[in-house]
Amino acid sequence: MYSSIQNEKIKSIKKLREKKYRDIEGLFIVEGKNLVMEAYKNNLLKTLIVLDNSSFNLSIETIRVSENVMKYLSELNTPNEIMGICYKKKEENISGNILILDNIQDPGNLGTIIRSAVAFSISTIIVSPDTVSIYNSKVLRSTQGLLFDVNIIVRDISSAIDDLKQNGYKIYGTKVDNGKNLKDIDSTNKYAVIMGNEGSGVNKDILDKCDEYIYIPINEKCESLNVGVATSIILYEMRY
Repeated sequence: MYSSIQNEKIKSIKKLREKKYRDIEGLFIVEGKNLVMEAYKNNLLKTLIVLDNSSFNLSIETIRVSENVMKYLSELNTPNEIMGICYKKKEENISGNILILDNIQDPGNLGTIIRSAVAFSISTIIVSPDTVSIYNSKVLRSTQGLLFDVNIIVRDISSAIDDLKQNGYKIYGTKVDNGKNLKDIDSTNKYAVIMGNEGSGVNKDILDKCDEYIYIPINEKCESLNVGVATSIILYEMRY
């Protein structure tokens, strides 16, 4: 049982809270039974971390820690009694309908978007390198474990669009002005939808590469929708 936050192993686990170390080690931390079990079911759970008096058990390497150590490792005000160290997901080949995310910055938005992408049958999510890390703890909590159920690729968006067009994809950009009503879009063919930054939208250079622009008609009293909400509506309409 580990009871000191000065222990080198504990300090090395704590470092995984930083993106730099997650990238070096290819590992990340999840908190709570739901996320731990989702990682375990997807063969991505490397190490289980539990409080010393916990009865929770899995057939995997397990570290037992004191409450003090669990609090040190956790980012929650009230830590769970279960935590896990997971392997990062391997990127798979691009397939199916695609969601492209350009510079999304809010972790809660990204988590919501990932959940909606899974709900509405998106096979691959392509995120720009400047989008918030999918292994950010707030992103992980917001996905409710659905991060493990979709192929997520970090890629330069401009070159990704070029590749998609060569493979027969139609590229839709989101744009309020001169866009096509979402209900008038034919989504029977392969498509990729691009959603942009919370403040500035999709980068102009990326918009210029789109085949068509789409928008959601809303009441004039409302200037715009949160990107997580807008993505959910668009993916629902494109799916059904």
